[in-house]
Amino acid sequence: MAYPTEGVFGLGCDPGNDAAIDALLNLKNRSIERGFILIAANRAQLNPFITDVNPEVEVKLNDSWPGPVTWVLPCSNKASDAVTGGKPTIATRVTNHAIAASLCNECNSAIISTSANVSGQPACTTAAEVEAVFHESLIDNKLSYILDHPVGNLTGPTPIFDGLTGKQLR
Repeated sequence: MAYPTEGVFGLGCDPGNDAAIDALLNLKNRSIERGFILIAANRAQLNPFITDVNPEVEVKLNDSWPGPVTWVLPCSNKASDAVTGGKPTIATRVTNHAIAASLCNECNSAIISTSANVSGQPACTTAAEVEAVFHESLIDNKLSYILDHPVGNLTGPTPIFDGLTGKQLR
């Protein structure tokens, strides 16, 4: 499924569905080692996928969530290698985009969120761009649906910070 996020369209699926993750990797022509971001409507939806964070990091999370800030945090064993890229960390965000948050609430879980593009290409910012890029995938039912709503006010993908060092990664 493709849906709007804070700055670009995202592609997503259930982080517990290995077949859906494989399909997403194939759709984007993306290496499994890159991992994915999980977005959620609230912190409770992320808790199963992350381990305890120190109080200093917790303050940073509370100050920036919900909002267009992604944090890389230590992951739990519930987060598969396909989601984490085989790393001991996972990229996470509590989104403030109403449509993306609604999707998470409908799923009653965090969902994978990766930019709607073929790896290495610019991210789509409208439903029409998603349709143009993934036209064949829509016909072949490799992309199930495009949720046509506007993206938020961010002018690109969200910034990503390392939760342990505070260093900006993107």
